[in-house]
Amino acid sequence: MVITDNQTAGRGQRGNTWETEPGLNITFSLLLKPGFLAAKNQFRLNMAVSLGVVEGLKSCVSSKVKLKWPNDIFIDDKKIGGILIENQLQGISLSESIVGMGLNINQEKFSSTGASSIYNFSGKFNDLNEVFQKLVESLEAEYLDLRTGNAFDLKGRYLTSLYKFKDVHHFQAYGINFEGVIYDVDEHGRLCIDSEGEKKVFGFKEVKFLN
Repeated sequence: MVITDNQTAGRGQRGNTWETEPGLNITFSLLLKPGFLAAKNQFRLNMAVSLGVVEGLKSCVSSKVKLKWPNDIFIDDKKIGGILIENQLQGISLSESIVGMGLNINQEKFSSTGASSIYNFSGKFNDLNEVFQKLVESLEAEYLDLRTGNAFDLKGRYLTSLYKFKDVHHFQAYGINFEGVIYDVDEHGRLCIDSEGEKKVFGFKEVKFLN
């Protein structure tokens, strides 16, 4: 694991950038070697890592931490963090996975109105070392459960933590706005939305959440 107090070239999904203020947040990259996981099941790693973050942040804030598909960490309607997982394959299995993560902990002000931090919801500054330790412990627990096949109800817990799950929401896909309800995320990590009885499935960057 590599952790830094000042990330100057943070990346998000498909080239998005990540803004962070030095010394106030948690940014790190973690190298995993999940050779036990078939390439077709790689989204299970995403679910395990995401749930590790949710569990690790629970004690820091009373508001519910949610996972906005595919890789954002939300509280209410504000983004407080993001996850980027880059996988390398060997045959039909994963050989290495780099988990990059940025979490806004103590930062108060942001250039984007859609961004926020744990501090802005809790009203208190957190010890970054303590928060980091809780994150590492919860990430390790979820990863070990995944590795040993003991990840109890991984999919169910992920959906329960999913932002706007089973709520009516507005989306945009291929330039068309529509209303729908998220009812699932399939085994490939695609978002499943029911729009007036029509089942629609979207991959990364194919659908956008609207306010």
